[in-house]
Parts: sequence; structure tokens; C-alpha cells
Amino acid sequence: MYVLCKLMGQYTQVERHTSNGRMDIVVQTDQYVYIMELKMDASADEALKQIEDKGYAKPFAANPRKLFKIGVGFSSETRRIKEWRIED
Repeated sequence: MYVLCKLMGQYTQVERHTSNGRMDIVVQTDQYVYIMELKMDASADEALKQIEDKGYAKPFAANPRKLFKIGVGFSSETRRIKEWRIED
């Protein structure tokens, strides 16, 4: 996912450190900020819960850009995305 975002020319950070953990992927554009949490063999809801519980969106609270929180669940059995959810 990092490579795709970089190839599109977006400012992309992986494993961005916070005081409560590390955000998997943060993509920042002129108008939007996307926080992505990726989980293996877990639900997209669990990924979104981690974003909330760890306060990953707090550094962007005063930012005028629209923020999207994206939770992605992968399946080790199928080796594909099982589900995703987006919250704004």
C-alpha cells in the first residue's frame, strides 16, 4: 500500500510513531489526511478501534484538511483484503 501511495505522488509515512504506538500508514494530500490501520486475521472494526483507542487522529485535530480513518482486515488464508471500513 505504501508503494501505491508513493507512486501516486502523495506524502506517505509508514509506522509513524506516536506516544501510544505506531500508525501503519498516514497519507497526506493538499485536502485530505488518511490514517490507515492494517490487521491480519482481524476485522476492519478492530483496526478502527485501535485508531480511536490509541488516539492516532489527535495530531491532526487542528488540521483544516478532512480526515479519514481507514481500517483494513486481511485474511492469511486467502492472502487478500477481507474487509475495510472508512470513517470520517
